[in-house]
Amino acid sequence: MARGWSLDDLARRCHMSPSTLSRIETGHRRIAIDQLVPIARALSTTLDQLFESDEDDDVVIRPQRDVVRGMTTWILTPQERAPNGVTVAKVRVARPTARTKEMETRVHPGREWFTVLSGTARLQLGERTILVKAGQAAEFSTMTPHAFGAHDGPVEVLYIFDHDGERAHLHPSMS
Repeated sequence: MARGWSLDDLARRCHMSPSTLSRIETGHRRIAIDQLVPIARALSTTLDQLFESDEDDDVVIRPQRDVVRGMTTWILTPQERAPNGVTVAKVRVARPTARTKEMETRVHPGREWFTVLSGTARLQLGERTILVKAGQAAEFSTMTPHAFGAHDGPVEVLYIFDHDGERAHLHPSMS
């Protein structure tokens, strides 16, 4: 339509029948790769551009907020496109964790990484308590008993979990 062509014009240019193109266009027929190439050539475009969306849904992530035990989590990696099984989440703990005893430690295979966006995080690694400030990051083996909380006010972090970490921290009922 943008070129002012009829269905017959496009069919002639890509050497297909108008009825085949019509069924493809209306979704009544699945398109095969050997049909895509002639259509792209006829339209002077690439295969990538044929599939490119005008919408931003393939780029913009609209995470849902999940609040559990004073911690708000936004999953930033769509699960169907998670690279190498890695999940990225923004986590906000609104109130400080008063005592180390309040922090429930977990152990699971793998490694975890986070960077503090604002505030100060309290990271419990075994018997050690480590304060991680805004602009700093932490990376550690998850075979060490570990827990995460806020220190002296709210904290926001960007967390990267491997598959085991996601299951242990974001979906503990599945562990």
